[in-house]
Amino acid sequence: MLLLVLAAPPATWVWVWYTARADERPASDAILVLGASQYNGRPSPIFEERLAHAEELYREGVAPAVITVGGNQPGDNFTEGGAGRDWLVEQGVPAADVVAVEEGGDTLQSVAAVADVFGRRDWSSVVLVTDPWHSLRSREMAEDHGMEAATSPTRSGPAVIERETQVWYITRETASLWHYWLFGDSSDIEVDAA
Repeated sequence: MLLLVLAAPPATWVWVWYTARADERPASDAILVLGASQYNGRPSPIFEERLAHAEELYREGVAPAVITVGGNQPGDNFTEGGAGRDWLVEQGVPAADVVAVEEGGDTLQSVAAVADVFGRRDWSSVVLVTDPWHSLRSREMAEDHGMEAATSPTRSGPAVIERETQVWYITRETASLWHYWLFGDSSDIEVDAA
């Protein structure tokens, strides 16, 4: 029993790493872009990489709709979901094919808000777009909210440049995933998702 307890965190770390390397693109009802920082209505570099990847998936015909999600910080005039929608429309994605869910302060809140949209639209399948190491935890949350989820993480941009950064994020996501499994909530570990 002690060996299992000691092996679980390293095994989870490997699972986070393994999932981060996968790029699933099944035909789905929607592509979900998980939010990151926005600055006065403009997506941050990390968020823009996610949006560009979602645009690529949309143009490949992976799904007929793209969902952007995320609320705002106190004092912000714009939401992550709204900034993401506006960016995609500026790139030529038809506005009718972009759904902005302008709520959620963390992944769990965002996924819960998107699950409501899925229920109203009778959708079931989704391709999640986020940073590689965030893929497993976001997929677990989406599946726990009744979505059939696949992951297609970003492969470029400031979030995936340095090996040290990747190791830190994978370790952080391992801890956050265990927090979610144990307490059913998002962890308080802060990350500068610029």
